[in-house]
Amino acid sequence: MTAPAPPAAPGAGRPALTGYPVNLLVRGRRVVVVGGGRIAGRKIEPLLDLGAEVVVVARRASAEVRAWADQGRLVLHERAFRPGDLDGAWLALTATADPAVDSEVYAAAEARRIWCNSADDPANCSFTLMSVVRRADLVVAIGTAGRSPALAAHLRRRLDEELGPEYETLLELLAEAREALRASGRSSEDADWQAAFDSGIVDLVRAGRVDEAKELLKTCLSSSSA
Repeated sequence: MTAPAPPAAPGAGRPALTGYPVNLLVRGRRVVVVGGGRIAGRKIEPLLDLGAEVVVVARRASAEVRAWADQGRLVLHERAFRPGDLDGAWLALTATADPAVDSEVYAAAEARRIWCNSADDPANCSFTLMSVVRRADLVVAIGTAGRSPALAAHLRRRLDEELGPEYETLLELLAEAREALRASGRSSEDADWQAAFDSGIVDLVRAGRVDEAKELLKTCLSSSSA
């Protein structure tokens, strides 16, 4: 007989909202956003920056959303949502503050097997969004399984202060070193990258001493292969 599963530990989270973190590549993908106010604008802007083909459906659109439409950056339909709006879509988001509309969009998305996020309405989500700190290709995401966006935003602000532009440079150095290792036939997984961090490579890059940082990295990786 199989023993019963132990009860969840305090603070173990809510399994129904605990998801699998991913990085969605939205460039060239049709994303439908239902709602055209301030919150919708906050969701639309990064989609535009990442090259998504954004379609907005809203009874009323903010000046910002209208401006994006006038610039040809998105398609705007100023009317109520229709389930057919999701035909051919890859992703759907709502920001209407109306649970009835959220539910309608979610049902239409589920019927079409399209991922859907409803702002501040976890019951009508098939995925939740995270607060993000972005430094070029370096992306740090903070999520709370939809339980406290405020905490996620607070941690994002903290990390935004901590992760300065030096991390963009550091990422380039590490990526170049990784490619060099692979080109030489060595596995980048076996290299002692931590030795470089422990030796102060971040401080060197932060101080603008990039050439010294390169040499330090080369030395650490060379010694790890000895």
